[in-house]
Amino acid sequence: MQQHNVLILDFGSQYTQLIARRVRELNIYCEIHPYNNPPKNASEFKAIILSGSPNSVRGENVLHPDVSEVRGKKPLLAVCYGAQYLAHFSGGKVAPSNTREYGRANLSFIKNNEPFFENIFKGSQVWMSHSDTIKELPENGVLLASTTDVENAAYKIEGEETYGIQFHPEVYHTKDGKQLLENFLVKIAGVAQTWTADSFVEGTVASIKKTVGKDKVVLGLSGGVDSTVAAVLLHKAIGKNLYCIFVNNGLLRKNEFESVLTQYEGMGLNVKGVDASERFLTALAGLSDPEKKRKAIGNAFIEVFDDEAHQIKEVTWLAQGTIYPDVIESVSVNGGPSATIKSHHNVGGLPDFMKLKIVEPLKMIFKDEVRRVGASMGIDSELLGRHPFPGPGLAIRILSDITPEKVRILQEVDAIFINGLREDGLYDKVWQAGAMLLPVNSVGVMGDERTYEKVVALRAVESTDGMTADWVNLPYEFLQKTSNKIINQVKGVNRVVYDISSKPPATIEWE
Repeated sequence: MQQHNVLILDFGSQYTQLIARRVRELNIYCEIHPYNNPPKNASEFKAIILSGSPNSVRGENVLHPDVSEVRGKKPLLAVCYGAQYLAHFSGGKVAPSNTREYGRANLSFIKNNEPFFENIFKGSQVWMSHSDTIKELPENGVLLASTTDVENAAYKIEGEETYGIQFHPEVYHTKDGKQLLENFLVKIAGVAQTWTADSFVEGTVASIKKTVGKDKVVLGLSGGVDSTVAAVLLHKAIGKNLYCIFVNNGLLRKNEFESVLTQYEGMGLNVKGVDASERFLTALAGLSDPEKKRKAIGNAFIEVFDDEAHQIKEVTWLAQGTIYPDVIESVSVNGGPSATIKSHHNVGGLPDFMKLKIVEPLKMIFKDEVRRVGASMGIDSELLGRHPFPGPGLAIRILSDITPEKVRILQEVDAIFINGLREDGLYDKVWQAGAMLLPVNSVGVMGDERTYEKVVALRAVESTDGMTADWVNLPYEFLQKTSNKIINQVKGVNRVVYDISSKPPATIEWE
């Protein structure tokens, strides 16, 4: 389905996913694969990018990529660790920096008439993040750029379309990073900028038709953007052979089960609502550990789908709304060196007893791309604008064991918060918002009585794709009004706090 345009080999850098984001912004398709497990069709990609890494090329645990099949044959861009690797093992010299080179720097020298730096000028700000530095260029290396402190900030290999840079073009702090990537990918590598929402829809529908054929598919809808877009894509491909199930796991937002079912009326989708609240709450009883809660919810989902699938004759596929950040955060990317952050209930396969194959039409795209795909298919903008909501629902926003009373409290708090954002015109300015029920009680006074009740934390962030996020500076007046409403209207809560942590170092959810 995909045009094999750009292959990103991951050495474990915290910025690897940002490389993919920047490449996609150029309307160029790319994939991330671990340096030690590249795809068998690597030679089909039109350009290769080597990521950075927390490792050192001088260390005992040096990461050795095999680039013999592509180096000199395909345009190659080596970033940070990649640039040091090429230098160190190709006749150059890499040594420890006198000081850690981290943060903003400016290009003090750029080689004239160099296509790699076209429309980038002396003084341009770049972002450094390394403790080693390239002291001597590799064999046939030609210096392209320097900063005041880093002489060999960029180089190329004479006779090859191979480039190395010490800075990170993928981060926003490198002001002309997108221009540099465009120079390399479009002007040097000749990659076509044809990766669009329309082309994704066309290719994905064709791929589903080829893969699924006339088989029946069951899909779990959540009411969110991802599963809805996945459903519409599948419906375009297989029509009536798609069977959608919307499960009430007892952990949805207030009145969401009914409202979501109503929302899908008129979309032409075959949707069945299943109330399995008691099943999920029973499975969660007594569990406080976040991972155990996620696993319990995932297992319960699988059991519900298995039950429902048996009621559909000859169903052979389970569709999921998995997107790229789910995959990246759940596993070390395709078995590579990037760190695992958390598991996702819809990533990682199915148990042996469930004889369904998996189809995940969105697993290679980011959240903002999902929305663009949905818009290209004519899905209502209000639905596409819905905030992300975690698959495990309120279970991972209750930071302790789950009880019906705790769920009630958090549903009431969440409803006041989200409805308040809508009423004050703030909802569309926030990427994701929610409330957390903390595992502590605090002393309060209501009237003449002493209270000892729950604390809730409100969270609102702005983001593009969920990989990074900043907390939103909501107006004090809004926070004051919302806090008063929660404390006065939700029995069991006497204190409200606001989370001002960004991702990283925090995550968007608390569990």
